[in-house]
Amino acid sequence: MAHNNRIAALHDEQGQSPWLDNLKRGYITSGQLVAIRDSGVRGLTSNPSIFQKAIQDSSDYDEQFRALRADGNSIVDDYWSLVIRDIHSACDVFSKVYDHSDGVDGFVSVEVDPGLAHDGPGTEAAARDLHERIDRRNLMVKIPGTEEGLAPIEQMIAEGRSINVTLIFSLDRYSKVIEAYLGGLERLAADAGADLSTVASVASFFISRVDSEVDRRLESVGSDEALALRGKAAVAQGKLAYQLFVEAFSGSRWEALAARGARVQRPLWASTSTKNPAYPDTLYVDELIGPHTVNTLPDNTLEAFAEHGKLERRIDADLDAARAVWAALPQVGVDMDDVASQLEREGVSSFQKAFDELITALETKSDAI
Repeated sequence: MAHNNRIAALHDEQGQSPWLDNLKRGYITSGQLVAIRDSGVRGLTSNPSIFQKAIQDSSDYDEQFRALRADGNSIVDDYWSLVIRDIHSACDVFSKVYDHSDGVDGFVSVEVDPGLAHDGPGTEAAARDLHERIDRRNLMVKIPGTEEGLAPIEQMIAEGRSINVTLIFSLDRYSKVIEAYLGGLERLAADAGADLSTVASVASFFISRVDSEVDRRLESVGSDEALALRGKAAVAQGKLAYQLFVEAFSGSRWEALAARGARVQRPLWASTSTKNPAYPDTLYVDELIGPHTVNTLPDNTLEAFAEHGKLERRIDADLDAARAVWAALPQVGVDMDDVASQLEREGVSSFQKAFDELITALETKSDAI
């Protein structure tokens, strides 16, 4: 994995933490996950689509699954047992990074059942249950940043639990996610004995999906002005999000929490593989490098960046150009609020579909056993 030190240099020189956006049993049993960690990767994210691919595409889970079926639990319970074993193992691998970084990195993320994305109380109960079942200090439970997810996010932070807020597609929603984090910390801080330094959080923007949808709309408009904006919306939004981050985590409100040991909620750039082959394969890494950020990369993007990524702080470069792109999009007829709503629906639906398909596949496998 380490063609040179670009992956490690992302953190050591630029203050950005590269995480791996993938997990499968074979990575653990072969020792490959340790090698990935040692190449400079500082954490890991998973989601229902990743587990669907991991479990359906290999026989690595068959032995455990057979043993689980003998216990007579539901298929869904068995699914979580398969997942939790992988998450436990990954947490063990990255605990060294957690210790060396004083609890800044080394996190492993697992997502609540995607069917709960619009069920606040259900999400809260599921997030708490995962934290208690997995019981690792370097675990982050992923909660979708839907409107219904905001209250559970605040509640989990108030309970001192680390949370990865996922599926963020708009600046407006991101502001509310930051507010949920700060509100949760303030509630936790009301307990004079609470240790705020043990709580970590990231806010995950899905980057490439924004360009995929915006470009489709720009092409349907078809004017020269519209076509000139292709491939620019996602990076512009990421840069504007970083400005919101810088503003939110400064000033008296934040300083009062920081004095109690609170950590910033870092922006995390997710969905950073390039979907359009016309764009550079490291576009969404190169353009979003900056301190106090995370980029979670699928294997092929990690490899590409290790080979030829550009190590340069870009997150707050060309801000005027980013603002100009943002202002121009509605002028050519692209409603970014509508884009965000559509992408959130599609994101929730795609994780739900992956979850449902995997449960069906496990039922089929169970019948065969």
